[in-house]
Amino acid sequence: MTNPLLSPWAGPLGAPPFASIRTEDFLPAFTAAIALHRAEIAAIGNDPAPPDFENVIAAIERSGETLARVRRLFWTLSSAHSSEAIRAIEGDVAALLSAHGTAIGHDPALFARIAAVHAGRELAGLSAEQKRLLEHSYLGFVRGGAALPPAEKARFAEIDARLSALSVQFGQTVLAATNAWVMALGEEDLDGLPDALRAAAATRAEAAGDSGRYHFTLDRADYESFLAFSTRRDLRERLWRAFVSRCDGGSHDTWPIIAETLALREERAKLLGYADHATYQLAESMAKTPEAAEALLLQLWEPGKARAAAEAEELQALIDADGDGFRLAPWDWRFYAERVRRERYALDGAAVKHHLRLDAVRTAAFDAASRLYGLTFRHREDIAGYHPDVWAWEVTGAGGEPVGLLFTDYLARPDKHGGAWMGSLRVQERLDGDVRPIVYLVANFSPAPDTAATRLSLDEARTLFHEFGHALHGLLSDVTYPSLSGTAVSRDFVEFPSKFMENWIVDRGVLAGFGVPAALIDAIRHAESYGQGFATVELVGCALIDLALHRRADAGRDVKAFAEAELARLGMPEAVGLRHRLPYFTHIFDGGYASGYYSYLWSEVLDADAFEAFTARGDIFDPELARRFREEVLAQGDKREPMESFIAFRGRTPDGAALMRARGLVDA
Repeated sequence: MTNPLLSPWAGPLGAPPFASIRTEDFLPAFTAAIALHRAEIAAIGNDPAPPDFENVIAAIERSGETLARVRRLFWTLSSAHSSEAIRAIEGDVAALLSAHGTAIGHDPALFARIAAVHAGRELAGLSAEQKRLLEHSYLGFVRGGAALPPAEKARFAEIDARLSALSVQFGQTVLAATNAWVMALGEEDLDGLPDALRAAAATRAEAAGDSGRYHFTLDRADYESFLAFSTRRDLRERLWRAFVSRCDGGSHDTWPIIAETLALREERAKLLGYADHATYQLAESMAKTPEAAEALLLQLWEPGKARAAAEAEELQALIDADGDGFRLAPWDWRFYAERVRRERYALDGAAVKHHLRLDAVRTAAFDAASRLYGLTFRHREDIAGYHPDVWAWEVTGAGGEPVGLLFTDYLARPDKHGGAWMGSLRVQERLDGDVRPIVYLVANFSPAPDTAATRLSLDEARTLFHEFGHALHGLLSDVTYPSLSGTAVSRDFVEFPSKFMENWIVDRGVLAGFGVPAALIDAIRHAESYGQGFATVELVGCALIDLALHRRADAGRDVKAFAEAELARLGMPEAVGLRHRLPYFTHIFDGGYASGYYSYLWSEVLDADAFEAFTARGDIFDPELARRFREEVLAQGDKREPMESFIAFRGRTPDGAALMRARGLVDA
């Protein structure tokens, strides 16, 4: 019987055959697809014709199509719709892919032909996009160890294989630890909690056979909402301690994984001649060096701390005025900050959440894309997703032309990894025809009993718009070569279109469309800069620790002690803390952001500066600016340097002070 995973996707709009996928088909499919790709690569490396762009670089771009389909399907399911069977083979799949990638990257015949094309690039009459792809291809092989001596190549391959296995182990451990904990409460424990949060907790308890009770989990949506609204300080502390102590020892301990990962990353970087992993990782970024990334972070750090200290004093004054007699603790901050928003700005987070129905927020995101870029989103009930919660959307342009296919998967489930993300099942390219992209969005919003009535906090609505920005980056790509498509850009540029899209959720007209009263909209707008001390410190702290870990040779020896000492040196406010503590920091140990967590702030500089162009026009839907942003940023993929794309849109290099203005830290 033919393995369905090996066949081209024949669903409507080229959709994958999710309904016919069986876990037991994956390992045979990977084995067959890898063998096919190896044969394709061997043919390129052994081609007797003189090497040129078409028979080497373009040929590599054409190779591996079957493997790409299988790989993307597997990682989509393993992250968003996992199962015991999927988790059981994740390590095997990672090992197969790591070994295969290393075999290609270290193929001497193939690299010799790539190097020959690279050496003759100036006389080859290549287009700018072809030169960009050639440079990427050549450097990718060099940075993958292709130019190393045999013994060092072998060690490089061992390191890559082990790092791949450790990444899978880290992600699975964090998921297991998150799913292993629940706080079961009764009706008497729910004081202050919004109806939507109560309903979601009741639904989870019912599903677990604990009818009449309420289950709260370690999903970030649960965690942040409970800490913001619960009047029960003891329960806030219980949830906070469970959240921050995940994987910090015990049966789900990730410290050994972290230590080994850091040591191997450093060894790999030094094999390639770099001082450390951070220097290696940032060489191909917009920042270029760890020093440049750190300079941006430190520009925000002290103003952020000063603002956080002022916020802490204000929150402590509320506690003292109540006569409660305790010092502000991390599990208190969100609760009293929410109170400040209610009392000073008349901003009631629960009231805002009442208006932000998930389906309405999703529609608002679609409407914003329609007004900006002329896109239309049509629900395709005939296209199945990988779970009943997953909806398919046909995306067309202003003239009805096909743009791509979008899957949305917004509700929390135990089979999902935490957080929110965008992925690609197929990327846009025009190498041998007009291939339209298939992208998907994943989030973990707590579902209401009637999922259509699921409500989002304002921050959750931002998350939806953020990930939708990534989707637009993938959908509106306009490149020839798949390796340069959509979001395949440097880590500190990829967050720019997504951060940029967040601006539209707090637009007055967009909020009014949800039925948010004018007074509440005013409150949201006035409160936008409140809490930026806390938000800046918890994010920048993570980025500074990430860079420090990957710059110090001794960091991996006792990671916990190193991190604690570094936080003390930085003066991290105890009542704020890190947004992601290292034991569950999947961004850098299972998510591709190692030495790159700073990129959220780097991209936010680009976002703040670019959005000021719209506000200066007095119309955030200005058609001329929207057209330029689409053409100069979203459509470009990675076919030119990211800075060139920003300059093409803005007319100059980014203004670093724009982020200080956006965060309200100018006078801090």
